[in-house]
Amino acid sequence: MFGSGKSTGRSAGVETLIGRQTELMGDIRFSGGLHVDGRIQGDVTGSGTVEQPAHLSVSLSGSIEGRVQVPSLVLNGSIVGDVYTSEKLTLGAKSRVTGDVHYKLLEMAGGAQVNGKLVHESAEAPPAQPTASSTEPAALETVAAAPSIEGAMSSAPEYQQNPVSYG
Repeated sequence: MFGSGKSTGRSAGVETLIGRQTELMGDIRFSGGLHVDGRIQGDVTGSGTVEQPAHLSVSLSGSIEGRVQVPSLVLNGSIVGDVYTSEKLTLGAKSRVTGDVHYKLLEMAGGAQVNGKLVHESAEAPPAQPTASSTEPAALETVAAAPSIEGAMSSAPEYQQNPVSYG
């Protein structure tokens, strides 16, 4: 019903099914394939091997409220939380993500919605997260270095040639 039982390269078969009438509350860790038709309230983390990485699929009726971290994800339902995929993310036409999406390879159908940031993760190590203290001085320096509007207008030739006095 869920596959022929034979592994076809890198695609994982479905070993675990969360049915439409099922609601799970709590974090889930899995390997292999997980298909969600129901509802999960908690973080979902998938791990696997290089030969058979973990794969998560969420149907149109499926939803997850929590952080999702998997190598491969096919989404047709909804996720409220940040999504991290280390290999491929496929967003179907009716998929909805409310949160930031970190991906290496993205396939997105017309109609898919992401309410958050799309962050491409390269094969290299991710960049260091800036801290508030390291970004604030740079912002202050930028503001301090910006010329004033009066200075810009007084140096423009058209304002120097035709001075206007009021009163």
